[in-house]
Amino acid sequence: MFAYYFQLGLRSLHRNPVLTALMVMAIGFGVAASMTIWSVFRATSGNPIPQKSSTLFIAQVDNYGKDGNDEGEPLPWMTYTDAMALQHAHQAKRQTALYSLASSVIPADPQLLPFPARGYGAFGDFFPMFDVPFLFGSGWSAAEDEARASVVVIGRELNDKIFGGANSVGREINLDGVSYRIVGVTDRWEVKPRFFDLDIKGGFGVAGQIYLPFNRAMDLKKKPVGATICNRNVGTDWDSFLHSECVWLSFWAELPTAAQAANYRQYLHGYAAEQQRAGRFGWAPNVRLRDVMQWLSYRHVVPKEARISLLIAISFLLICLVNTAGLLLAKFMRRAPEIGVRRALGASKQTIYAQFLIEAGTVGLAGAALGLLLTALGMLYVDRVFDSSIAKLAHIDVSLVGLTIAVSILSTLLAAFYPTWRAAQVQPAWQLKSN
Repeated sequence: MFAYYFQLGLRSLHRNPVLTALMVMAIGFGVAASMTIWSVFRATSGNPIPQKSSTLFIAQVDNYGKDGNDEGEPLPWMTYTDAMALQHAHQAKRQTALYSLASSVIPADPQLLPFPARGYGAFGDFFPMFDVPFLFGSGWSAAEDEARASVVVIGRELNDKIFGGANSVGREINLDGVSYRIVGVTDRWEVKPRFFDLDIKGGFGVAGQIYLPFNRAMDLKKKPVGATICNRNVGTDWDSFLHSECVWLSFWAELPTAAQAANYRQYLHGYAAEQQRAGRFGWAPNVRLRDVMQWLSYRHVVPKEARISLLIAISFLLICLVNTAGLLLAKFMRRAPEIGVRRALGASKQTIYAQFLIEAGTVGLAGAALGLLLTALGMLYVDRVFDSSIAKLAHIDVSLVGLTIAVSILSTLLAAFYPTWRAAQVQPAWQLKSN
């Protein structure tokens, strides 16, 4: 019977091409607007590292008190003093202090000009903690961290540019006039949002291409390029900056179990209490330990325009559905005589429901086809609304195609429920008498 009702639905749509076109356009435009914005919202609100998001934590320690914190919340960054204290305490399975830096890459070929490259200063635990994929080699060891070795891990794009994509492990690269031995080349690593580096375009900027041992970066006085807040007097030299109350580092710890996370949170509280007793902090301990998703929520990573645009798109879809419901109601009630005859010949209300809902489903299917076409078109112009670093994340994939088709058909069936109910209430006797 499904095939028969489907055929009846196609014939009915054929009889009223203008009305059919209006319904298909209403559904198509409404679904396209929603799916285009949804693709952006999905990309910005997704879990960047689902396999570990609940075991990776960022630590925060309030070292400014109520006069300098964020409405009672510790600032997102940490001082060098606090980060090194946590690093040396080794209270986590893996841990790393982390900050953004920049260098100039000086090619071996004198005919090529130096060019800038962003990157990070981190400890060796960074790579296994964040499941960094490697194309060649690996990260450096804990011994090389302690030895302050001149080693480096570079990204695939930088490796392609300098070494033509060849295995460069063991070769040298010149950064700011200092030679480093390459120990690893990372593969393409599209972590979006980049939860450990939210200061560059909210975590959606271009990923770093160089990774230096933290201690070596300190020896070379590699200044941070991310956020740095100093609300107290700081000396002009590097050592004064390091031992000041300036916040500019983040500190991440891997804590596989809830018990370990609870213990680490208690340790942070004890550390802050110790600083209070030492006279460094003049306020009660104020610490936070957030996992990846809690951190992204706290930092409001999803752009406001994405949330607002999604609400507007959904509202537009609802308006389109109301219009579609009105058109379907007019279409179905014009066929009241036909329904009355069918009911008089023995057709049940369930039969009428099935026929008209399947007919509405064909409208939804046609709307899905138009919606997919308009969604693809919308992807070309989404950068008119969002920053280019975010707009480029929007793309059509199998899941979006499936969602578009499902939303189109289900929303049309929802819009058709009341018109179908009205059609099923047609009284056969009235129709036979009046006709």
